[in-house]
Amino acid sequence: MAGKKEEANIKAYSQNFTTMTPGPFAKKMRTCVIFQIIRFIIINLKMLVVVSKSH
Repeated sequence: MAGKKEEANIKAYSQNFTTMTPGPFAKKMRTCVIFQIIRFIIINLKMLVVVSKSH
């Protein structure tokens, strides 16, 4: 089940119980410069679409 894998990152009864700690894949994606550049381009394209619809 996918739910069990997600629950493994939650540390119960800690100070930040409501937030999940990122797993190794999430940490890798957050520090990967190539992925961040691609993500930046995609977000900018989405913003251009939204702005172009309003004008």
